[in-house]
Amino acid sequence: MRIEWDESTCRKHGQCEIAAPELFQLDTASNLRVQRQVPAGLEEDAWAAADACPEQAITIIETEEI
Repeated sequence: MRIEWDESTCRKHGQCEIAAPELFQLDTASNLRVQRQVPAGLEEDAWAAADACPEQAITIIETEEI
């Protein structure tokens, strides 16, 4: 599973960080760091962050396992 983030749509409300602080970190200069690959066990947090985004700037891509 991976995270796609549309920086041009994002208004840096920080709701993603509240929902999934392991995957999203907003610093004091309003720079958002996004962990693109979702580690095992954090899938629900990734979905919660996408749902929490008021701008819908986060898309979750489920990758197929081979």
